[in-house]
Amino acid sequence: MIDPAWLKARAEDVRRADAIDPALYQKYNVKRGLRNGDGTGVLVGLTTIGHVHGYMVSEGDKVAVPGQLFYRGIDVEQLVRNCEREQRFGFEECAYLLLFGALPNKAQLEEWQMLLAEHRRLPDGFKENAIIRSPGKDLMNSIARAVLTAYTYDTTPDLLDIETNLRQAVELIAGFPTIAAYAYQAKAHYHLGQSLMIRYPDPQKGTAENLLALIREDGKCTRLEAETLDLALIIHAEHGGGNNSSFVTHVVTSAFSDMYATVAAATLSLKGSRHGGANLRTMRQMAEMKQNIRKWTDQGEVADYLEKISKKQAGDGTGLIYGLGHAVYTLSDPRAVLLKEKARALAEANGRQDEFALYDAIETLGPEIIRKVHPGAKDVCANVDLYSGFVYDMLNIPQDLYTPLFAVGRVVGWCAHRMEELYNSGPIIRPAYKPIFKSRDYLPMAER
Repeated sequence: MIDPAWLKARAEDVRRADAIDPALYQKYNVKRGLRNGDGTGVLVGLTTIGHVHGYMVSEGDKVAVPGQLFYRGIDVEQLVRNCEREQRFGFEECAYLLLFGALPNKAQLEEWQMLLAEHRRLPDGFKENAIIRSPGKDLMNSIARAVLTAYTYDTTPDLLDIETNLRQAVELIAGFPTIAAYAYQAKAHYHLGQSLMIRYPDPQKGTAENLLALIREDGKCTRLEAETLDLALIIHAEHGGGNNSSFVTHVVTSAFSDMYATVAAATLSLKGSRHGGANLRTMRQMAEMKQNIRKWTDQGEVADYLEKISKKQAGDGTGLIYGLGHAVYTLSDPRAVLLKEKARALAEANGRQDEFALYDAIETLGPEIIRKVHPGAKDVCANVDLYSGFVYDMLNIPQDLYTPLFAVGRVVGWCAHRMEELYNSGPIIRPAYKPIFKSRDYLPMAER
């Protein structure tokens, strides 16, 4: 064990050594977070895969517009609505579109679904060594470790040609739901004292149905439940090349590292509470609100508590109402719009309408309260995290799996971005950092 007194003293040294005057960022026009001063992103690349449309720029000013999310040029809402009309699951079709750039015909989709089904079952040795025998307390770390272990099962893991990386992508996309489910079962058994429950994926079922079956004791789910999880996977599959984990994919790929290292790095980026882990912050805040608001359907009481959170008198003290606001979306987040519909249907099916009313009130009242308390804030809308945790809770999915479910969907986008980076073979990504120290001489030991 490291002496706490030593750590405290050395931590102060770190703080002194690393402190940078915030004014210097403006002086040197540093694009912190790779964002311009008006909040728009710094253009660092081109992509044919996905696009997040949340505002327009007119005469140099941002103009708020309803949000849209495009996969290979197709509005995701159209994809979702068409699958709803035809009463079929859409995640596999979504994955095909993102990887290959076009919608599959019936024969192509069936062939693709069969290919994924063949690779959902993990090799027994891999399952035991990479997951079951080394259970982790954090599932995102467990998933990343399993992905890195998969490198050792690949006979040609370091090749950078598209064929090899496509084969690796298929195996990862198919295997991710199983890896996530087994990682949860291992944690539940070894850390939470539950029975170890391992079943094999059913090749006759798709991704959403299999995932629910693998984490449930009875292995069953309703059609509405499977449709809801399928939707969640679709809307999380891609979000443009500039989101944190997809940008990590480009960065690591540009160094010519392998697929497994790249996806593991993206997974751990997604783990962060500012990225995929944001839904857990939302759920913690919602738990507090449910405890302190006596009548969830009373908008006045909800508004009062939201104002307390915004004034740092409640919540975690940050003044942030989690589930509201986004770096790109202004008037609406299309993912939240789609997921809210399923949240309403699940709430009605489970007798949780009052709880849904609380979420709806937060979406309705929160933006105006944020603008009232923080006059500089504008164009605030509900983001996908407001409803995703609520939906997962109604699906009886443990909170440990909330962020891993995000990864199960997003691994499709990561694989697509990796192959785009490989094929176009740009230079290694290396932005500049300006040194602000002054040169000094090395002091011999006796003079220190």
